[in-house]
This record gives sequence, structure tokens and C-alpha cells, in this order.
Amino acid sequence: MKLFLDFFPIVLFFLAFKAFDIYVATAIAIVATVAQIAWLRYKVGRVEPMQWVSLGVIVLFGGATLIAHDENFIKWKPTVLYWLMGGALLIGQYVFKRNLLRSLMKAQMELPDNAWSFMLHSWAAFFSVMGVVNLWVAFRFETETWVNFKLFGGIGLMVVFVLLQAAYLSRYMKEDSSS
Repeated sequence: MKLFLDFFPIVLFFLAFKAFDIYVATAIAIVATVAQIAWLRYKVGRVEPMQWVSLGVIVLFGGATLIAHDENFIKWKPTVLYWLMGGALLIGQYVFKRNLLRSLMKAQMELPDNAWSFMLHSWAAFFSVMGVVNLWVAFRFETETWVNFKLFGGIGLMVVFVLLQAAYLSRYMKEDSSS
């Protein structure tokens, strides 16, 4: 359910773009993200900090797109989010001396320090690269290609990256001897 909720605004953006245009899609993405945050607040009782950041970024860049009637603003939104996420990981590590991935995931898995460090740096690098790739697609191809990439390419690359991470981390997972 959480995965569906996370991709809800992106899927609605995609469908609205296909049915209407970039401006209707942008407005729908803003409304969907506000609804997503409201639902989380009501149903779960809390909203993750990155979800608040995502809301702020979509309202800022989506709002600029609608007000200026310039699709370039919304094309920057994924890059800004990727770079904020990667930057947050690195700032957490190097300024606050805290591995944010470990903080978020230590209850789910036990890893040695070097694996946590590798994971943090690989995610930061992934987010940096994804930001650049988004800009490349956004400004070298037609808007329709960018919208398709945003849904299928971005999610596809994320799935491949997560599978590579899982393969790397599998060496640290302990066998369950209770079976």
C-alpha cells in the first residue's frame, strides 16, 4: 500500500499528461501530493520529512510552472528532489556524523559499518546521477519523452539500482536457522 501511495502522484501526473497536457498534469500532481500528505497525516498520524520536502518542491516548481506557463520549472522538480535526497545523506554523514540510511533501516537489517557506508555513498551517487539524467532527458528530448522517462525510466532505473544494492548486501545477510 505504501508503494502505491508513494507513486500515486507520479502515475496521476502521467495519466493526466496523456489525457490533457503538461499544465493539467502539473496541477493534478500538486493536488495528488497534497491529498497524499493529508491522507498520511490522517491515517498514519505522521508524515516523513522527505514527504514534506517533496510536497514543498512540487508546490514550488509546479506552482511556478502554472503561474509562468513554462514547463521547464516542472522538469527541474525531479532533479531538485534527487539532489536534495543525495545531499541530505551526505550532509547527515559529514556534517552531523550520522548515517541516515542506518538510522532509517537498522531495525530491518544488521550490517557492518563499511556496508552502511557503502550503501549511503552509493545512494548519494545514484541520486546525483539521476538528477543529471533527468535534466538530460528533460532538455534534450520532447516533453512527452521526458514524461515517459519520469514514470518508466526513473522507476526502472530505481528498481535496477535496488536489485544491485540487494545483491551487494546479500553477502551480509545471515541465514535463518529456524527453518
